[in-house]
Amino acid sequence: MKHLTILVPDAQTALSTISCIVGAYDFFTRANEFRKENGERPVFKVELAGVSGRSEFANGLVAIMPQTDISSIRKTHLIIIPSMTSEFKKAVSGNLLLINWIEEQYKNGAEVASMCSGAFMLASTGLLNGRNCSIHWDSADNLKSLFPEVNIKTEKLITDEHGLYTNGGGYSFLNLLLYLIEKYYDRQTAIYCSKIFQVEIDRVTQSDFAIFTPQKSHGDEVVKKAQSYLEDNFSEKISFEDLSQRFAVGRRNFDRRFVKATGNTPLEYLQRIKIESAKKAFETTRKTINEVMYEVGYADLKTFREVFRKITGMSPLAYRNKYNRDAV
Repeated sequence: MKHLTILVPDAQTALSTISCIVGAYDFFTRANEFRKENGERPVFKVELAGVSGRSEFANGLVAIMPQTDISSIRKTHLIIIPSMTSEFKKAVSGNLLLINWIEEQYKNGAEVASMCSGAFMLASTGLLNGRNCSIHWDSADNLKSLFPEVNIKTEKLITDEHGLYTNGGGYSFLNLLLYLIEKYYDRQTAIYCSKIFQVEIDRVTQSDFAIFTPQKSHGDEVVKKAQSYLEDNFSEKISFEDLSQRFAVGRRNFDRRFVKATGNTPLEYLQRIKIESAKKAFETTRKTINEVMYEVGYADLKTFREVFRKITGMSPLAYRNKYNRDAV
C-alpha cells in the first residue's frame, strides 16, 4: 500500500486551508472504501501530518490535530499541500520545516500536489523553477513577483509536470482530487467519486472565471501611464508605435519594459482590457454579440471570437448563455 501525506500547516493559513485538508481526506478515504467494496485493496494509507500537535485556523475557531509528525514519516508517495493565505511573502514558523521535508521527499521519489495558493509553499522549495504552475488568478501576480522563475499558467485548471501537480483557485481543488484519484486508482473510481461528491469530472480550464486585474505595483511610471491610456481608450484604434512616441520611448524598449512590468505585451494587455469589458457587457446587458464587439473596439467578428476564446476558453455566445440568463 502506498502512503499519502496531507500536510497541516501551522501558520499562514486561511479558512480554505481547512476545506482542502478535509476535502482531500474525504475523497481519498471514500476512494479506498470503493476499492474495498469491489474486492480490491485500498491504494493509500492516508495520514494528516504536520509539525505541531494542534493547528488552529480562523483565530482559533477551528483546530485540526495532525495524526502524525512529518519527522516520523520516512517514506511517502504523494504529498498534498493545502491552500494558504494569499498574502504569502515568505515561509515562517513550522512551514519552513514542511518545505525542507517536501524537497527531501521529492528527491526520494514522492510526488507533490499543491492546491490553489499552496503553490506558494511548493514554489518555496525551488521545485517549480522553470516549470508550469496553476494558481488562483487573483494570486498570480504575487506568485510571479516572489518566484519569477515559475511559469504561471492561470488559464490551466491543473498542471502535471515531473511528478508535480498544481491547480487553480477556489474549490477547483476538488477537480485536482479527481485527477489524482484517476491517476493513482482508475477511471472507474474517479467517476464514482465524481458522482458521490457531485463534482464535474474532466474540467481542464478556469479561464472563464478569471477577472483581469491590471498589475500596477511594478514601479515603472511610463508603463503605468501607458496602461492608463489603454484602459481609457481601449475602444479606439490604437497604434503602439504612436503610444511609445507619446512617452518618448523607442518602440522596442517600450515593449520590453511593458512585458517586464505587466507580464503582457502591449497588444495582449489591450486585448485583455477589451475582453474584460465584453465579459461584463455579456453578464449584465441584453446586447447582441455584434453590439458588444463594436463597443469594445473590434470590427471583425472572426477576430473577436478568436481573441475571446483564447482568453476565456469559451465563445462569446457560450459565455453570455452561461452567465446571463436574462439574455438567453
